[in-house]
Amino acid sequence: MRPVLIYPLLAVCLVFATAATATSHLASGLTVILDFRGAHSDSSIREMERESGSILKTTGLKLDWRLRDDAPKSAYPNLVVMTFNGNCKFLPAPRGYDEFGPLAFTETTDHVIQSFGQVDCDHVVEAARSAMFGADYAHAELLVGRALGRVVVHEIVHMLTRSAEHGRDGVFEAALSGRQLIAPSLPLSAVDADRLMSVMSGCESEQ
Repeated sequence: MRPVLIYPLLAVCLVFATAATATSHLASGLTVILDFRGAHSDSSIREMERESGSILKTTGLKLDWRLRDDAPKSAYPNLVVMTFNGNCKFLPAPRGYDEFGPLAFTETTDHVIQSFGQVDCDHVVEAARSAMFGADYAHAELLVGRALGRVVVHEIVHMLTRSAEHGRDGVFEAALSGRQLIAPSLPLSAVDADRLMSVMSGCESEQ
């Protein structure tokens, strides 16, 4: 099974009227705006939120999830926007996708990482499907949500550290296989967790 890549790409920053960029001090937590451009499953999204929170629990970072359409027209002190393209629902029949493309990417402007991420739902769903076997299909929506949560955390770490570099292991690896996306556990490594906590406490200067 080939690993699937997650990496930041150069792109034009999206405009979002209520967005304030994520800052280096996150005592108040982080608001994550969810912008779905295609079909999605409520159960998968709940699992995505649970999985993301579970991975980041060791850092003390709390996530506040908001749908774009439901977000009030006001600024948040710390905010990132995740746009989900394609179909985020698990379908019985597999769909074609580019297995060599990224699962997601964090946008950059003039090589500076922004607080806007894009998720390729078709790719994430099919990568998760590729690792499913037997009884896994009975819990496919949960496993898709788990995979989405890990992809979202990966991009959030890029945004908050403002770095394109990756970790050596765990959810912040440069390449994640389908099996890693749906495995019972895929934590943030201790090294990456320490780095993120340094950013949260304001001990690391903005890049």
